[in-house]
Amino acid sequence: MKWLTYMEGSLMLLSVLNRKEKLKFLDLAMHMVSVDGEPSELEKRLLNMMLAEVGDNIVGEYQFALSKKLPETIHFFKSTHKKIKNIVYLNLMKVAMSDDFYNTLEHDFLEEVRLELGIDEMKKKQLMRLVYTERDLRGRAKRVVGH
Repeated sequence: MKWLTYMEGSLMLLSVLNRKEKLKFLDLAMHMVSVDGEPSELEKRLLNMMLAEVGDNIVGEYQFALSKKLPETIHFFKSTHKKIKNIVYLNLMKVAMSDDFYNTLEHDFLEEVRLELGIDEMKKKQLMRLVYTERDLRGRAKRVVGH
């Protein structure tokens, strides 16, 4: 079962982010899971895996409350390297698509972030394919392990 948990978090890449980027990412992730109300169990589980990847030192200093400075948080990432923007957006997509209820509020939030970060439509599609490929692989792994 530990292997499946590893597989679920395999594309996060959050360890690449520096301390401030990790803290700001957690703010965005909290907004992502809250945009349509209370986080689902799957969203909570994915957030816990993200917290584990960013490290105990980051978790220890993170304020687990919805930041009132969302525009500032998004703006912070505008000046980061393209790779960081892509990792942030990839992980926000993973959160939004972690359950079967990808709704308009989540879509609008992701689009706002994407446009602010300057991620073009082609890169969005590439990142989305990664999320779907990972979900497919996870599903196949569960079926194989289950038989």
